[in-house]
Amino acid sequence: MAEKTNQTFKAAAFTAGGTERERVDLPADLFDGTINMPVMHQAVKAYLGNQRLGLAYTKTRGLVTGGNQKPWKQKGTGRARQGSRRAPHFVGGGTVFGPTGRKYNQTVPRQIRALARKSALNARAREDALIVIDNFNYDAPNTKQMVSLLGALGVTDKKVLILTDGLKPNVYLSARNLQRTHVMPYADVSTYHVLWSDVVLIESNALGYALDAVEEKPRAARPKAESKSRGAAKAEAKAERGAARKSAAKKTAHKAVAKAAKPKAQAKSAKKPAAKKSAGKKKGK
Repeated sequence: MAEKTNQTFKAAAFTAGGTERERVDLPADLFDGTINMPVMHQAVKAYLGNQRLGLAYTKTRGLVTGGNQKPWKQKGTGRARQGSRRAPHFVGGGTVFGPTGRKYNQTVPRQIRALARKSALNARAREDALIVIDNFNYDAPNTKQMVSLLGALGVTDKKVLILTDGLKPNVYLSARNLQRTHVMPYADVSTYHVLWSDVVLIESNALGYALDAVEEKPRAARPKAESKSRGAAKAEAKAERGAARKSAAKKTAHKAVAKAAKPKAQAKSAKKPAAKKSAGKKKGK
């Protein structure tokens, strides 16, 4: 059921540029170690159910077009009596007890939703998968800067959830093109989003305290790998495939020639002993 520990959690802290800071203490009222699995399951199931539209719909025999007259007369044909060609046992007829649209909405009490979100955040804090960022002060959308931050944190290949202090369109636009990165305000986060992510980045102001400014440390530039254009790479791959095909064709041709030469050599070797035998007989005579 619910797990609770009385330990205080610490989280790694970084600047928006990727410079490491001292570890910070997380708020004790929120991060108290409570993890309630049934409540998280209920919240996630309700969230996923509320995303469904429930548009599956089938037509009964009364909604299918046609079937207004009897297919044949009541008596004298020898067949069973029928009243419509749109009966369920006819091809093109109506569907019996099919889906006609339904709602999958589930309502979860506010306190349970809050407990589920708290449990999810505590689970990430216990796994040391929660990182505090001092301030996302992006003057303009910059995907390159966001990728640089994720690379400095070592979470490029993980699913990252970034929680900002209120709406920050520049941060959202900076990460919108990254497949495994999702940005949303801290107040709007749900249990599903926290459990979906592998790492959670939270802005310090969203947790209720501000971190002092720290000077960014310059990082060594990574050596650029020799990159080829897409057209050059395709041409090179095509040339390699052509060379492989040619070599395979040569091998098959050599094998065919060798197979064709074997019967001739066997025939010649068979004729020579026969000629020698006939010559011996002639000498004996």
